Amino acid sequence: MNRTIITVVGKDTVGIIARVCTYLAENKINILDISQTIVQEYFNMMMIVDTNRMEKHFGEMADELHRLGEEIGVDIKCQREEIFDKMHRI
Repeated sequence: MNRTIITVVGKDTVGIIARVCTYLAENKINILDISQTIVQEYFNMMMIVDTNRMEKHFGEMADELHRLGEEIGVDIKCQREEIFDKMHRI
């Protein structure tokens, strides 16, 4: 399984989850786990997804999600799970 961590942060607006999830579904990316919170007017979402069936390269997906984030006014970042784990070890 090719697991990726996706984070979405920004001012809360209508449709953030819908736009991100639509992109993932259109690219055969399965959501394994999702957590989202809103603190006052700030939106924060973390997703663990499986990119095994995705037909694009990782960098292309990451760039497209970044551009999507710019369109909807949030910051979207993607990291492969193994890199995320190594960066966050204590």
